[in-house]
Amino acid sequence: MVVALLEVEILVPTSGSLKEKRGIVKRIKDRTRNKFNISVAEVEYQDKWQRSKLAFAMVGVNRKITEETLQKLFKMLDSDYGFEIVHYNFEYL
Repeated sequence: MVVALLEVEILVPTSGSLKEKRGIVKRIKDRTRNKFNISVAEVEYQDKWQRSKLAFAMVGVNRKITEETLQKLFKMLDSDYGFEIVHYNFEYL
């Protein structure tokens, strides 16, 4: 069994309010759940209107498959123009 975790800290420079940031975070969470069937949560900076930290987690049988899935997820996030990734971290247990 493999537990895979991706933490991504993002900056939303166009956000002018918490409502705008939450809309972008909700879009990210919905797209991730629908496309990859991965658990996702906003884990830090809930009260900041231009910053967020998201954690994506999945459990699998094979490390290669979980690693490939998280890499695809990261590429999808990195190609989004609504926010900027300022820090990320992959972990496998």
